[in-house]
Amino acid sequence: MAFLELKGVGKGFGARGARTEVLRNLHLEIERGEFVAIVGYSGAGKTTLLSLMAGLLKPDAGEILLGGRPVSGPGRDRGVVFQNYSLLPWMTVSENVRLAVDQAFPSWPAERRREHTDAHIALVNLAAARRQRPRELSGGMRQRVSVARALAMDPEVLLLDEPLSALDALTRATLQDEIARIWERDRKTVVLITNDVDEGILLADRIVPLSAGPGASLGPSIEVDIARPRDRKAINHDPRFKEIRRRVIEYLLASGGRARAAGPRVAPAAATVEAQA
Repeated sequence: MAFLELKGVGKGFGARGARTEVLRNLHLEIERGEFVAIVGYSGAGKTTLLSLMAGLLKPDAGEILLGGRPVSGPGRDRGVVFQNYSLLPWMTVSENVRLAVDQAFPSWPAERRREHTDAHIALVNLAAARRQRPRELSGGMRQRVSVARALAMDPEVLLLDEPLSALDALTRATLQDEIARIWERDRKTVVLITNDVDEGILLADRIVPLSAGPGASLGPSIEVDIARPRDRKAINHDPRFKEIRRRVIEYLLASGGRARAAGPRVAPAAATVEAQA
């Protein structure tokens, strides 16, 4: 039995009579310890999908199961890293992470919670910045804090909502390497939402494309059967990388073509799939 499973999931928004179907009849099975990347157009419903997995939204149709139990709301078994950091600006790095630890493990002695907090700040290489506040950090450092906070709760599933999309290319590459290193260490179940095909192939065990909306659906899973660790320079010359990339982009282009009559014009930019007005 799959660890995280979507069965016929659908979701829409709006008043009756003017309701927009965002996601339609989604089926997905994710095994424990698997790293899955869901790749799709901006505005296709990727964040809505992740919010459903996190329990922040409820599906209109179908169900989501985690460990065989229905997901009915947020829980400590799922850690979420948002695109916009979501840090409390008046708290230091340590205090932001400690707040999550205190909520997750209230019965632990204070010293154990402090050590657990410090260990996860060190894990994302921010020990020297532990007393700084978000306004004193770069965007990449803020996102490291978000990752540390999510991991410090020791979730069974880590949900990443385009966590690197707002970063410059160099910082993004560095954090991609950090995420890969952390996953190799802990082998937690990870779902990455991204519009960057290359990022998905670099990090994931499997790519699942999401068609253009409205009424987006999941396409066929594509296994990323490229040996780890993956070197971002060498992988560009790997024939398997090129084949996986071609299959994902071809599916996304085909789904975008079907949706153009009903929605915004969609075009690929390199391997990043964006919606254009």
